[in-house]
Amino acid sequence: MFEQFDPYNAAYIQQLYEAYVRSPGAVDPEWHTYFAQLTGQAAPPSAPPAEAAPVAASIPQLRAARAFGELVDAIRLHGHRAARLDPLGSERSGHPMLDPDFHGASIDEIEAVPVAFLDLQARGDTTKEVLEWLRKTYLGSIGYEYEHLEHPERREWLREQIESGTHTEPISAADRKRLLQRLTEVEALEQFVHRAYLGQKRFSIEGTDMMVPMLDLAIERAAQNGAREVVIGMAHRGRLNVLAHVLKVPYEKIIAKFEGRHAEMAGTGDVKYHLGAETTYATQSGEPLSVQLSPNPSHLEFVHAVVVGMARAKQMQRNTRALQRDEDMVLPIIIHGDAAFAGQGVVPETLNLAQLDAYRVGGTVHIIANNQVGFTTTPWEARSTHYASDMARGFDIPILHVNADDPEACLATMRLALAYREKFHADMVIDLIGYRRYGHNEGDEPAYTQPLMYQKIAEHPSVRKLLGQHLAADGSLEAAEVESMWQSTYQQLVDIQSDIKAQPPAEEHGATEEPDESSREVNTSVPADRLLALDKELHSWPADFTPQPKLARQLERRAKLLGQNGGIEWGHAEALAFATLLTDGIPIRFTGQDTERGTFSHRHAVLHDTRTGGQHMPLRQLRDARAAFEIYNSALSELAVLGFEYGYSVVAPEALVLWEAQFGDFVNGAQVIIDQFISAGRAKWGQQSRLVLLLPHGYEGQGPEHSSARLERFLQSSAEDNMRVANCTTPAQYFHLLRRQALLEARRPLIVMTPKSLLRHPKATSRLGELANGAFQPVLVDARNDADIRRVVLCSGKVYYDLLATLQQHENEKIAVVRVEELYPFPEKQLRTVIDRFGKADEYVWLQEEPQNMGAWTYMQPRLQAMLGDAATLGYTGRPERASPAEGFATDHETEQARIVTEALNGKRRNETAQQRFATKRRNKEAQ
Repeated sequence: MFEQFDPYNAAYIQQLYEAYVRSPGAVDPEWHTYFAQLTGQAAPPSAPPAEAAPVAASIPQLRAARAFGELVDAIRLHGHRAARLDPLGSERSGHPMLDPDFHGASIDEIEAVPVAFLDLQARGDTTKEVLEWLRKTYLGSIGYEYEHLEHPERREWLREQIESGTHTEPISAADRKRLLQRLTEVEALEQFVHRAYLGQKRFSIEGTDMMVPMLDLAIERAAQNGAREVVIGMAHRGRLNVLAHVLKVPYEKIIAKFEGRHAEMAGTGDVKYHLGAETTYATQSGEPLSVQLSPNPSHLEFVHAVVVGMARAKQMQRNTRALQRDEDMVLPIIIHGDAAFAGQGVVPETLNLAQLDAYRVGGTVHIIANNQVGFTTTPWEARSTHYASDMARGFDIPILHVNADDPEACLATMRLALAYREKFHADMVIDLIGYRRYGHNEGDEPAYTQPLMYQKIAEHPSVRKLLGQHLAADGSLEAAEVESMWQSTYQQLVDIQSDIKAQPPAEEHGATEEPDESSREVNTSVPADRLLALDKELHSWPADFTPQPKLARQLERRAKLLGQNGGIEWGHAEALAFATLLTDGIPIRFTGQDTERGTFSHRHAVLHDTRTGGQHMPLRQLRDARAAFEIYNSALSELAVLGFEYGYSVVAPEALVLWEAQFGDFVNGAQVIIDQFISAGRAKWGQQSRLVLLLPHGYEGQGPEHSSARLERFLQSSAEDNMRVANCTTPAQYFHLLRRQALLEARRPLIVMTPKSLLRHPKATSRLGELANGAFQPVLVDARNDADIRRVVLCSGKVYYDLLATLQQHENEKIAVVRVEELYPFPEKQLRTVIDRFGKADEYVWLQEEPQNMGAWTYMQPRLQAMLGDAATLGYTGRPERASPAEGFATDHETEQARIVTEALNGKRRNETAQQRFATKRRNKEAQ
């Protein structure tokens, strides 16, 4: 009724009313009914008679009708600003539009408006009852934000759910008693640890205790909705409690860690409030559900991206060529901190992925564990928005604010969030507004910085006590039963601690080392006839498909390069590697910025029809493929996207997951994911991944941000067999490297410094036989006469081709060039063979394009020197130490590149003149 009515358009109502006064039959029946009710006339059973004589309505009555509509809208839109959301009872901010006077009519005038005006009879018989009911709904312990949603269907569905109260179903007396028991377990663990291990960090959940029952409900409802797995990511606040009560980690194991007794593990391990766990949750319905809590470092929000990647991988069916995914099978839940949600850039980056085809997981339930304070920072110092959750509004996500001291309201928000996800497969945010009973950690004194807040908190009872008092007051439980429940739960923990203390200390055996399997070789060669057959499929398309003519000619030329003359280029070798893996049954997921085409227009994994715009993916159409192939252009993000792919790779051990940076330099935008997950995840948490990072790297004169993928940072982080780092120089090497990465049993991340100019360099090509019969070689050697070699130049990557061009001009048979294709694990065995082979060489030089304080030099120098001993000198050739990775001017780049290549071949002294010229040129430029 009144679908076209705009309550803000008073002139429109006035115009309709004047038409009604002149001739009642001139307005629509709906308006006739309204105006008749407004003026006290009976509504006609059908169309109004043209000669009816209406009673005139006054302008104040019309103004009141408009004000009623505006006030209802205001309550729906701004009611959360006046809701009872703060357990500590802070003053509500309110909103001017919630005041009837704001809309130009008194409350008495508004309450005189017929309730049928907005079709709200179901909410009350009179306007007064409707307004009371709306205020109770929108100004209670839950604040609703949904009117900002772009989708009318979602707005209307939420309005109906909220105003019908479907999600606020009252819980039974038995359920409330179970809820009290749960909250007793939550608080007892925290209080026991607080007293028994005074000052030890645990990052207590107290103040947002309802988080645990809310997770219980989420798991139960997920199982009822058909889910089989729940994946949770959270920071350290409340983590021990979630581990104990949701992940079912035994109290004995947690208390043993506080006692300093815990099982040794391979690697360095991590503090107890960073660890993850996995369990099978026995739901009340009898449906078992796998629940996984991902480990997370102190970088609070970064697990957000990792967990949604894990959820996506768990939803995928990869062992078939067709892409199949079931979003209902896995529910991701992310628990955020209020300060971190508003402050950390990874949050909007990850929220932005939610509705993209490459990253959809069917909706994530977000819970903000809102302490109302950061470490010591207040909200007005930490964000420019009213709520911590306001960022989510920009991503079309509904938000439910809830008072953490109202257990039934907290459970209601979780019911609504899960119903919304089930209906629309979209995210929802629950802003669980509580407090933090102690400081940021239990060694802090919060009253130093928030004295007034912590005075309130000291006097404020826990949610367990409040619920116990309520149950005792209404007769559901005796006060003695409430106290007995607490004493027995707490005593259980005391008894466990006593048992652990009575046990003799375990013998120290040290960490168990895992066997080094990272370099165990596998056969990566592929028969030539199979490569030829696959290549034919890769370079064909349906008869009704019209690729771009220029590209079609390139692909047709590429198809001929498997012949006798060779010339296989980088993108071609990559496509063949992927094709062979797919037909071997190994699924592939590949994302990155402009990855479908390739930043340097070398891949073209997705072809586009010039007539229809349709797509064709040859790798997805291979007849003998036994696994899924995914390739997507990513959002313009490094941090969230790389975190997502890491999470995907962790739970998809059989898949080859790749992420490509647009330029390798941009990977530093994801440094936290690299440092905390990719590099250290196995050592800290036993988390394994075979994720591949493809990072375009090489000095082409394109400036400081398009040259270096910061190879040195990966090498500095390489230890304990944690990753593989390669900078290969031929398409065949790349082909075998990819296949080896997919086939090796030991899962380790692979970092590949991929080229730019070499993608189509005439010298950087391979032949069919190198793919069919070869293998990846960690070290490649170029030498004309072993016995005469006096100078050995070692290098890695693209600079080899710069060196090669100059070397061919010199025709110096006393120089050998050694390419280190795999930098980590350090190829000591292969380099030892090189040193033995060139026994008469007395001068070794490490050549690199990067400055001396960057690149591989500081990694290679001590290792090479130890191998050479006093038998030969080891020198450095490259750019001097610099703050910036590369020159900003192409002419400077060319001069410097020529200098380092000449110096590598001739020695430093003979190249001093070139160095002096370059230095003079720089001084002159600086003087200008």
